[in-house]
Amino acid sequence: MADLEQLQQKYQPVLPTLEIEVARVTDLSLAGEQLALSSTVVSKTSKNRVWDNIKSVAPSFADLKHDIQVVAGEQLYSVQPGDNLSNVSQYFYGIAKANGLDNPDKIKVGHKLTIPA
Repeated sequence: MADLEQLQQKYQPVLPTLEIEVARVTDLSLAGEQLALSSTVVSKTSKNRVWDNIKSVAPSFADLKHDIQVVAGEQLYSVQPGDNLSNVSQYFYGIAKANGLDNPDKIKVGHKLTIPA
């Protein structure tokens, strides 16, 4: 019989990806023999990155009942040590314009950036 704690531990490597993608997790529970994961992300690209991570943990993901929905909207990203707008922009598009940044290389750790949908 499936155990919630074991399944959560198995899929633990997916949680940092959900955090990076600023996903909103609405369910993480046991559904029969599967881990039920429901979340929303702001773009198809984010959804694909979450999927890629799930498949790297468990290629068949037979023990995962998933519902990942794309909900358009803005999201926040917290600048990390070593970040610059160029490497953040590899994940997102239009950041400088959305934040009115004249010099996109002048961001600081902890600065909250608006990420366009």
